[in-house]
Amino acid sequence: MKKYKILAVLGMILCTTVLLACSKRTDIKNDTPYIYGLNAERTGLKKISYEIKEKDPLKAAKAMLKEMKTPATDISYTNAIPKKVKINKCELEGQILRIDFSKEYEKIQELEEKLVQAAVVQSLVKIEGISALWMTVDGKEILNSEGKIAGYLNEDDYVQNMDESVSTYQTETLTLYFANETGDKLVPCDCSVKYNSNTPKEKLIVEKLLKGPKKGSGKPTLNPDTVLLGVTTKDGICYVNFDEQFLNAQVDVKPEVTIYSIVNSLVDGTVASKVQITVNGEKNVKYKQMVDLANPFQRESEWILERETL
Repeated sequence: MKKYKILAVLGMILCTTVLLACSKRTDIKNDTPYIYGLNAERTGLKKISYEIKEKDPLKAAKAMLKEMKTPATDISYTNAIPKKVKINKCELEGQILRIDFSKEYEKIQELEEKLVQAAVVQSLVKIEGISALWMTVDGKEILNSEGKIAGYLNEDDYVQNMDESVSTYQTETLTLYFANETGDKLVPCDCSVKYNSNTPKEKLIVEKLLKGPKKGSGKPTLNPDTVLLGVTTKDGICYVNFDEQFLNAQVDVKPEVTIYSIVNSLVDGTVASKVQITVNGEKNVKYKQMVDLANPFQRESEWILERETL
């Protein structure tokens, strides 16, 4: 009798083991919540089942980062963040999550590093209340492939264009706001642009504003030497981050004209209803010592004059 009981127990254990083996965390269905790990060779991303349980976004982020460092439970994937890389800090400012990795991060090979970044960013922005990430290594900003500060990062920064045919490009007319000749009002200008469909429209709009209007169609509102460090939209707010050159205004226009040139162009051209402007990630800044950037801006029509066409 004891022999049969032992066999029955062993059979149950075997069945459980088989079931667990069959229900791998990489078996993702349409309704399965997930984060990203890396494949076994660490040459690509792998979806891993994971459910966000914490309601507080910062707690949820810390729990997710811990999970992304936890060794894999099967051989079909590996943990996204290498075991030796530590999280020095994880802080939430508004909807921007700031993560500081330990210096061991610098030892990650270039291809793998891009995959680690992609896995971390695309996983964490799934958390309600987190729009984008700002990542540093031992206090120093992570750089992009051009050697510039990567700035804000969200899922749009990791869209892979699988088709280089002409069908991936589209033409659209954008409404951009530049300054009038006296620099005290905005002039709406219709600008026809052709762009890659994978390019976020927010990025396209700000880059066009930095380039300035065509000759005879108003005055520029932004210092052309300004570097756009990042732009992303979530929950109706467009977050725009410039480098310090943004504060070195080389244009003869009112400070409000510069700010609402950005705000009105983005609100009219995207799904955003508000715009948060930062400088090197900081929002406790006053533009020209007059316009406080601490809070998001809404569209203002009082600065707008008649329409022009580019």
